[in-house]
Amino acid sequence: MALKTLSTFLSPLSLPNTKFPQFLTTKPSLILCEFPRSQKSRLLAADSEGTGAAAPSPGEKFLERQQSFEDAKIILKENKKKRKKKDNAIKASRAVASCYGCGAPLHTSDADAPGYVDPETYELKKKHHQLRTVLCRRCRLLSHGKMITAVGGHGGYPGGKLFVTAEELREKLSHLRHEKALIVKLVDIVDFNGSFLSRVRDLAGSNPIILVVTKVDLLPRDTDLHCVGDWVVEATMRKKLNVLSVHLTSSKSLVGITGVISEIQKEKKGRDVYILGSANVGKSAFINALLKTMAINDPVAASAQRYKPIQSAVPGTTLGPIQINAFLGGGKLYDTPGVHLYHRQTAVVHSEDLPILAPQSRLRGLSFPSSILSSVEEGASTIVNGLNAFSIFWGGLVRIDVLKVLPETCLTFYGPKRIPIHMVPTEQAVEFYQTELGVLLTPPSGGENAENWKGLESERKLQIKFEDVDSYDPKLVLL
Repeated sequence: MALKTLSTFLSPLSLPNTKFPQFLTTKPSLILCEFPRSQKSRLLAADSEGTGAAAPSPGEKFLERQQSFEDAKIILKENKKKRKKKDNAIKASRAVASCYGCGAPLHTSDADAPGYVDPETYELKKKHHQLRTVLCRRCRLLSHGKMITAVGGHGGYPGGKLFVTAEELREKLSHLRHEKALIVKLVDIVDFNGSFLSRVRDLAGSNPIILVVTKVDLLPRDTDLHCVGDWVVEATMRKKLNVLSVHLTSSKSLVGITGVISEIQKEKKGRDVYILGSANVGKSAFINALLKTMAINDPVAASAQRYKPIQSAVPGTTLGPIQINAFLGGGKLYDTPGVHLYHRQTAVVHSEDLPILAPQSRLRGLSFPSSILSSVEEGASTIVNGLNAFSIFWGGLVRIDVLKVLPETCLTFYGPKRIPIHMVPTEQAVEFYQTELGVLLTPPSGGENAENWKGLESERKLQIKFEDVDSYDPKLVLL
């Protein structure tokens, strides 16, 4: 027998306004009523003969309103139960004991996996309720300079044994948009556009954002930081991302850290603070700098310094949110997994070459032709033609073909000192790259890494226009 129903939407117009609960904040509810066949047939027959029931009495109307009121209370109660279950699930996941260095859940099964702890150590720490003070085996190796990856997949890191995908790490940040938090977004000044999370709102939601630019100590010595700050603000506005403030900082020299702390204390208002950014942007180093600066006047931050996140050059060092008790008066500080971006070089370079890509000291320019062309045995024609018909290799990562420039044009490169730069005629560039990849052109380094190297895939033509040759500055700076 097919089910026939009579459907009615609850409406606030038919309910009392004074004592009705917060029903308008919930979704419209549908109540299904079924009549017995005999009763329904009598109703239809009465309507067809014009002898139906009379209009409902005031008492019947009152009973109907009371029934609707009780139904609404039941629906609100069920919705509260669902929300409570969801909140408990989130709290339970945070309650799992994790490594304070990387945020991976602690275990004793796989010795190579992140979060592994010796069984005896695990049982001893568990017995004394000290699991939150445990550093896993992988973090200990990372702290001694080992490059052990744990992330793979799209936008992830290809070398070594993989345990988690980049998409899974990003999923661990999905709850941020539903929480009331203060977001501190980090960007690497050495790779501003590459490390800028253009879709940060997908992760942060409507939470307020403080933009922190890291590693300004790597900029050339004569750099005007005021001009850099103006440029960063303008670039941020072009990306249509509204932020509370912009700070230029250095986690190594502690430049600008005090200003960030003041802004956080002003804006957090009891909320949790999440450090967000792409992989290898310097989140863990920034947190360590925060704790070091705050520890001068804050005993809570001084205590938190004992168990601070691990720093390393390998992408995917942090594998889960790391809670840090760094503030007095409520609110926690969280280090989060880095967002892996497939277009960055750190996402494709092998682990052995990652330390080479990370500058450790202030960048210095290497200019052409003054630095290199003098050693190229091409005679006077080289000086006359300048860079025309020459190709410049920046390790095995970058190739620049100079098509046509003025004879006095000069190229200046700023980058890590350990990446060699070579210059050859363009007609010999293909053969030179195939022969010297992994030998003179590194990274990639080593024969096996060079064999698996994908090569140079992208192509872009840059054209610089000028009107007045006399006022033209023959110096092109490439970062």
